[in-house]
Amino acid sequence: MTTTPPAAVAPDLSGDAPPSTAGTLYVVATPIGNLGDITYRAVETLGRVSVILCEDTRHSRGLLDHYGITTPVASLHEHNEARETPRLLRRLGDGESMALISDAGTPLVSDPGARLVHAAVEAGVPVVPVPGPSALITALSAAGLPTDAFTFLGFLARKGKERASQLELLSTLPHTGVVYEAPNRVGDTLEELAQVMGGAASARRAVLARELTKKFEEFRQGSVVELAAGARERPPRGEVVLLIEGCGAVVVDEAALRDAAQALRREGATTKEIVRSLVDRFGAARNLAYRVAQDA
Repeated sequence: MTTTPPAAVAPDLSGDAPPSTAGTLYVVATPIGNLGDITYRAVETLGRVSVILCEDTRHSRGLLDHYGITTPVASLHEHNEARETPRLLRRLGDGESMALISDAGTPLVSDPGARLVHAAVEAGVPVVPVPGPSALITALSAAGLPTDAFTFLGFLARKGKERASQLELLSTLPHTGVVYEAPNRVGDTLEELAQVMGGAASARRAVLARELTKKFEEFRQGSVVELAAGARERPPRGEVVLLIEGCGAVVVDEAALRDAAQALRREGATTKEIVRSLVDRFGAARNLAYRVAQDA
């Protein structure tokens, strides 16, 4: 895909932000796939700062070359950010301007850079956002799930109690939940989520968005159970965003829950057994099932 570099026709945006000589740290969003999604302001900013801080300089070189941006680049990633931050802060304090970018999208959203931005704010260095693409917002805008409220968990933990806690949270959120996931782990994540949800997994809508803004962009729609099966049969490729409908969108008859819980209690069922039954039979959220089970 070839686009005409907007730098050649970009208007003068110098009044849009503090001058580069002010020792400003610009946080610049870059395309998540389609190179045409960069803003005029981003191109202009990247072209006039002293240095561009990249998550991976080799990866970012393609974007910079595409727009004829010759500004020097330097690496800033999770493995060197703690070491490099003091030195970069001194340069900012001396009046140099810098732009922080990630491999794709908006910096700091599941990407490195938070330590530097925090240090700059604490030191009184101006931090100026140059907004643009974000896989999170892009996926939300076209997934068809409620967007009035949502919770973003980034990349889930690989294992252990933290992962179990995150999956439990996703299963009980009253609004849309969003996570990033590697394509080779999507199937496992959806299956684990279905297990945590129990019977509710067949009623809760979910969306698997992948390769956003790219040639093979795709939105897979279905229940959590259906998407889990589909990910096993046809593993997704490329970057993936998972969106899970909130449990508040699933209507549960609480009177029926109470009747079922009381019947189970009379039969000698424990609170744990009642909770599992209410989740599996009625698709109730765990927190609701637990409250009803305790009252039974």
